[in-house]
Amino acid sequence: METALTATDRRTFLRTLSAGAAGWLLADRLSASTGPGDSSLDRIGVQLYTVRDAMAKDFEGTLGKVAAIGYKEVEFAGYFDRSPKEIRAILDRNALTSPAAHVPITALGNAWPVTLDAANAIGHEYLVVAWTPAEERQTLDAWHRIAERFSIAAVQARQAGIGFAYHNHDYEFVPMEGRTPFDVLLAETDPKLVLMEMDLYWITKAGRNPLDYFAKYPGRTRMVHVKDSKGPPDHVMTEVGAGTIDFRRIFAQRKLAGIEHFFVEHDEPADPFASIRASYQYLRNLRF
Repeated sequence: METALTATDRRTFLRTLSAGAAGWLLADRLSASTGPGDSSLDRIGVQLYTVRDAMAKDFEGTLGKVAAIGYKEVEFAGYFDRSPKEIRAILDRNALTSPAAHVPITALGNAWPVTLDAANAIGHEYLVVAWTPAEERQTLDAWHRIAERFSIAAVQARQAGIGFAYHNHDYEFVPMEGRTPFDVLLAETDPKLVLMEMDLYWITKAGRNPLDYFAKYPGRTRMVHVKDSKGPPDHVMTEVGAGTIDFRRIFAQRKLAGIEHFFVEHDEPADPFASIRASYQYLRNLRF
């Protein structure tokens, strides 16, 4: 037979229930912040600069090897004299897509319309300026001019149906006149037009935390270069998972950042194919 609770009993019961719920919620939050989750990368990409020597010798064979490892996406760093039509056919034969390509800053001039046409023919979603020449970035005023240049190019890219992004190294984080060039680029360009491809190795080497930029500029980092560092002081580049960068923690914030594509890269691997295979296997098993 059920017995009605007194007012005192109800208050005690509610306090106990509330405390228990708070405990469960805290446990869930701690689990989410400290332990691996159920998320994983369903499509892993590779920046083809890693296998550039092989690409120069055997363009289609190299892409076939990349696909055989398990990669679904590739990011170009040069087309090795192949036409957009040829490239698209080779990608299709190997069940690959190429969401992005690196282009030199000089492509933003008279060659920009042709570059955009080629991007559409190949199937790129983004074109990424990967480097600013040293002679063009000596002062903060120079970075203001670069921001203006990017803004103009990004408008033209949007009109062609292509996104525009910039890929960082570490030099963009060296302070100039109390500011950093990377922050200048982000602050002085339209966040909907000038996007970022964050290189997780270089920003780490520069002593910055990518999570800070994800929080400050949400949705703006559409791509990341996934490369690892053995840590200070030398920051020797290594295969993904063999170094010190906490990719699980970074990828857990991928929605905040806006990340759509993850490209493995190693600038100078001893064995390029062994390198991208090891990185792929680590990322394929990573949970965050």
